[in-house]
Order: sequence, then structure tokens, then C-alpha cells
Amino acid sequence: MDFFGLLWLFLIISSLQPVIRQKMLEVERMRALARLEKERNSRVIALIHRQETMSFLGFPLARYIDIDDSEALLRAIKLTDDEVPIDLIVHTPGGLVLAAGQIAHALKRHPAKVTVFVPHYAMSGGTLIALAADEIVMDENAVLGPVDPQLGQQPAASILKVLERKSINEIDDDTLIMADVSEKAIRQVKHTVLELLRNRMEAAQAEQVATTLSTGVFTHDYPISVDEARALGLTVSTEMPKAIYEIMALYPQTAQRRPSVEYIPAPRRAERPAPKATH
Repeated sequence: MDFFGLLWLFLIISSLQPVIRQKMLEVERMRALARLEKERNSRVIALIHRQETMSFLGFPLARYIDIDDSEALLRAIKLTDDEVPIDLIVHTPGGLVLAAGQIAHALKRHPAKVTVFVPHYAMSGGTLIALAADEIVMDENAVLGPVDPQLGQQPAASILKVLERKSINEIDDDTLIMADVSEKAIRQVKHTVLELLRNRMEAAQAEQVATTLSTGVFTHDYPISVDEARALGLTVSTEMPKAIYEIMALYPQTAQRRPSVEYIPAPRRAERPAPKATH
């Protein structure tokens, strides 16, 4: 084979290498999910969103809960027998209320136990999904978030504040329309939360949780820790299986030129001084 033949062969192998690596990673993910299913005798589903990069231009592409996710998750639930528990791994910044609500209601209707694992964070729509679980398992440092609706880039609760602080004659028509939509959105999300919490806690406590999470008590990105989630009355455990972290490692963030966090990937144990020699 001449030089140009070798060059073409090198280019072909180089172009196929990312595809082969991605396929190998997908196979390893399926194996890890299958191992966890066998270990827990359950259906394991992963809802994991990472920031990805468009293949041609290299621009970052944010991922969030969308209709494709809800359709896929609903199919997975339909393929699961009523007697089989569901373990859902959630790692997401949130997404569409419609999609998250569909997933949450489908999980709530599943007869067997539903467990949601949050290894790092499940914000907004991710929290709405977690509320449908019989048990939420969080890492000690993981967080949930408020589920208050957002209209574009503006919190619905903040839009309503305009009506309280300004005379009706000083408010333009667009803001009034947005306020009307905001009131409906908050009422709908609060109703969804109450539906998910029904039969899981007393009505008064469910009302308090729904009000706290959906009416703008916190900013939308406020991190709700394990202790705060328990204080709200949610059933939260920190007994996170090691296999969950192993699965998360198989969903790497898109490679960067230089990683922002670096460390030697091995357990670091305390060093004990060597015993002194005696005579």
C-alpha cells in the first residue's frame, strides 16, 4: 500500500473512532443498567442530561426534559409489569412542565414501589418527577429545587408581584396578560404537586409543601438540601448505591480542551506513621 493509501486508511479510522467509542460507551451503559436491575430486581431507567456539543460547529447544547423524554419514559413504564419496582436515576436542570408532569403522573400510577435516585441534582421538573416517588434517595450533597413555573425568562410569581405594587392604570396590557397566565400556571403546578403528594402525607402538610415549592417562596435555582427536603416532609434517604455513581460515570460531560476539575481518580486514605523501632 502506497503513502496515499495509508493516509486514506488513517483518515477513515480517525473519523470512525468517535463513533466506535460512543457505541462502546452505550453498550457499557446497558450492561451497567442490567447489573443494577438484577441486583435490585427492578426496572432501572436513567434520565440524565448533560451539556453536549454540536458535532459540526462545537457549540454547547443544553439538554432538558422534553416531550421526547416523556414519550420514552412512558414507553419504559408501559413495558414494566405492575409487580416490578421502578428505579429512576434523575440528573437534570429541569424542563417542560408538560413533559415532567406526564412522567410524574405515570410513575405515581405504577402499582409497585417507585424510587428516584438523585446523585447530584434534580431541579425544577426533576423535582416534580421526584415528588411522584415512594422514596427519594439523594447523595448527602445532592439538591432538589422549587417547581414554580417560569414564563420565558421571568418567574410567574414575580410577574404577579407587579399587580400588588402598581396601580392597574400604570400597568401595560402585555404585563396584565402575563399576570393572568402566571396566576393560572402557578395554580396548575400547585394542583399537580398536591395530586402527586396525595395519600403520601396529610392534606395540611401536602398543602404547605405545594405552596412552598410552587408559589415563588424561593428563587427558581434555590438548592433544596437533604435536610430541607426532610423538613418539608418528603421521604428522603441517603443510602445511595455505589452502582448509581458508576452509571453516572458512563454519562461523561462533553470533552473540553482542559478539564475544570482534576484529581487522581483513586481513593485517598489517611497515612499512618510507621511504628518506631524498639531496641
